[in-house]
Amino acid sequence: MARVLVWIQTWLGPPGIFVVALLDSSFLSLPEVTDLLVVTSGMQSGRAAWTAALMATLGTVAGCLVLWWLGRRGGEQLLVRRFGKARLDRTRTAFDRWDILALAGPAVAPPPMPFKAFVLAAGVFQIPLRRLAVTVFAARALRYSFWVVMSLLYHERALVFLEAVDRWCMGRAGVTLLAGLAVTLILVLLVLRRRTAAREAADDAVV
Repeated sequence: MARVLVWIQTWLGPPGIFVVALLDSSFLSLPEVTDLLVVTSGMQSGRAAWTAALMATLGTVAGCLVLWWLGRRGGEQLLVRRFGKARLDRTRTAFDRWDILALAGPAVAPPPMPFKAFVLAAGVFQIPLRRLAVTVFAARALRYSFWVVMSLLYHERALVFLEAVDRWCMGRAGVTLLAGLAVTLILVLLVLRRRTAAREAADDAVV
């Protein structure tokens, strides 16, 4: 794995990270690889780390757009064939309850969250493309920014922490999803609070 990461960073650079993230969020399953690329980039320099995070985020969005389109074209039968009716029903319940936040939680959470199932479902359930792209971009930007900060602060120890987090999450998918949703809800509430405060300030200024 270490040789593969070095090869991608040395010979492919930021475009390679974009391609890896695109493939991981669409046709292939490459758990941890994109996160590892971001962390190891942070061990080189801050500029490399933030560039890697941006490329990883954009690549993820691009891959999700492909899945969204496939879900839109294939309909519910595609989800049933790939993930089974039980997961389709759980995904539908999540979207009915949380709307687009049902996608934000898995996008923030590490593996083994069934992120692709939610992206496909977003296409099947007619979630607007713009809302999907903005949600995935914001969620993955948050996730990769966290690993950038960790890598800049702790260098090699960030890799140990990343592996420990992934091992812990492997057997706790439900807890991981709830944690992702909680983080997303907190961010949404903070944004709404700032917008409300700004609106009130503007109204006071007009008065």
